[in-house]
This record gives sequence, structure tokens and C-alpha cells, in this order.
Amino acid sequence: MTRYIVGRVLQAIVVLWAAFTVTFMILYLLPADPVKLQLGAAGIDEDSLTAEQVAALKHEFGLDKSIWGQYWDRLTGALTGDFGQSLTQHAPVMELIDQRIGHTLLLSATAAVLSLVVGALLAYLATFVRFNLLRVFLSRLPSLGASFPQFFIALLLIQYFSFELGLFPATGTAGFKSVVLPAVTISLLTSSLLAQVLIKSFEETLRQPYVVTARAKGLSRSAVHLRHAFRNAALPAVTLLGVLVGLTVTQSIVVETVFTREGIGRLAQQAVLSQDVPVVLGIVTVAAALFVLVNLVVDLLYPLLDPRISHGRAGRVRTPDASVEVTSI
Repeated sequence: MTRYIVGRVLQAIVVLWAAFTVTFMILYLLPADPVKLQLGAAGIDEDSLTAEQVAALKHEFGLDKSIWGQYWDRLTGALTGDFGQSLTQHAPVMELIDQRIGHTLLLSATAAVLSLVVGALLAYLATFVRFNLLRVFLSRLPSLGASFPQFFIALLLIQYFSFELGLFPATGTAGFKSVVLPAVTISLLTSSLLAQVLIKSFEETLRQPYVVTARAKGLSRSAVHLRHAFRNAALPAVTLLGVLVGLTVTQSIVVETVFTREGIGRLAQQAVLSQDVPVVLGIVTVAAALFVLVNLVVDLLYPLLDPRISHGRAGRVRTPDASVEVTSI
């Protein structure tokens, strides 16, 4: 287990470095003059400046160095949590992120919990009910929920629950009520994806010999579902859950823009529109760190769900049968 954890941490470091490097290359190696882009983002007209003033601004922004020198400065700064100054808001990038990240984490956590509850409940009902027509309807609901665009769902929820019923605010970040509609918007997609995987996994698990044996012993259908089928059926869904939790963070960009929430997503949207390179680089790195952390925690949950599972040297999840391997994310 220690070797496995160390390996996963090293993989996480590589993923973070790759995310940082790729983002840097995309932002700094675009077919455009980075000096003009960043001066324009700061509201400065280069033509109105003297050569000495332009050189001074290049030095202030760190643009007077080679591209590798700029990369090294950004990378070493990121290791200490220093992503530089925002070009448009004239404040440290981490200070801007710290001010917004709490709202985004609250939204993501609420959406993740809601997705887990709704997805698991829907999968349970879809595989438990006996009435075939209702069973088919419940099993088709996840596909329907995953097909709607998020912005459409957000506008629909605002129109009905905010404007017509007045139950929840349409915009802002004041109070827990402001989290409800954005969380429902995000969880509609994530819970649908989770339910699809769980339903298929439940159906396969319920056909296993040990489930047939449990039924033959006279256990009730609910006992078979909860005590015997659920833990094994949940393994593929747990793998997907790590991705979905990370997805709730990325989805906040659209959702926070629609609901005008002051979170990381809205900050990212503003930074991209204003070409604020340091802010974009900082947000991508922080989001990648959260995503890697969530997936590491999910990987460590496998032995808790099934004690028979052990971790091999190559970062694989192994069952007692050495011929069966499930590669973890």
C-alpha cells in the first residue's frame, strides 16, 4: 500500500506538471505578440509608449526574458503558490483565487453529494421495481437527463423557481439558497452519468452466482440489493465518481456565469475574455490539483469497498484471482 500511495503521488505530480506546462505553452506560444496581448489586457496602448516605457513594462511583466526563462519563473513561482500578478485586476493571482474558491468548492461539493444520492437512488429503483414499464422508464431517465445542455437547464430553473415561484435567487452567492439551483443544474448531468453506470453494473452483478445463491437462501430482494449487490456494483461507479467530482469543478465555469456567482468559474471566464494569462494559468493549475486529489482519494477507497482487492506494483487494482485485473484511473 505504501508503494502504491507513493506511486500515485508521483503520478499526481507529473499530471500537475503536465497541466501547467501545456497551459503555459498554449497561452504563451500562440501566434500573436504576447507583449501586445498582455499590455492590451492591462489597458495599455503600446503605440502611446516610448521604447523605454515598453522595455520597463516588459521587465515588470517578466516578458524581457526568453520563453524558457519565463517558463522557469512561472514554474518555480507556482511551486510556492505564487502565480504572479493579475494584469487586469492588479492583485496577486492566489489572492483572487482564495477570494473565490470557497464559493466554487461549496457548489461542487453540494452538486457531488446530490449527484451521488440521486444517481444511486435512481439506479436502485430502476433495478428493483418489478413493473416492466416503470423499470424501462426509470432506466431511460439517465439518458434523457444527460442530453439537455446545461445552460438550457439553468435558464429553465431560473424562469420557474426564481421568477415564477420566487423560491430561490436567480443570481448571487448570498446564503445557501443561492447554491441550490446551480447545484441542481450541475448534478442533472453528473447524476445521469453515474446512474447509467450503476444500472448496468447492478444488472450484471444481479446475475452473478452468489446473488442467485443469496436469493435461494430466502433473502428478501431489498437485502440482496443492499447487502450483496450494492458494494460490488458500486466499484465501476466509484471510478467514474472521481471523474464526475472533478467535472463539477469544470462545469462551474458555465453555471457560475449563468447564475452570476462570484466563483472560480466566473473568474476564469473573465480572465480568458481579458487575456489575463497569469490568472488563467493559476486557475488551471489549482483545478488540476483538485482533480488529482479527488481521484487519489477515490483510488484509496477501493480496498474499503472490497477487502479482497489489493494494489499491485504497477498501480493496478488486483483481485484474488491474478488473471483478473482492473486498471485504476
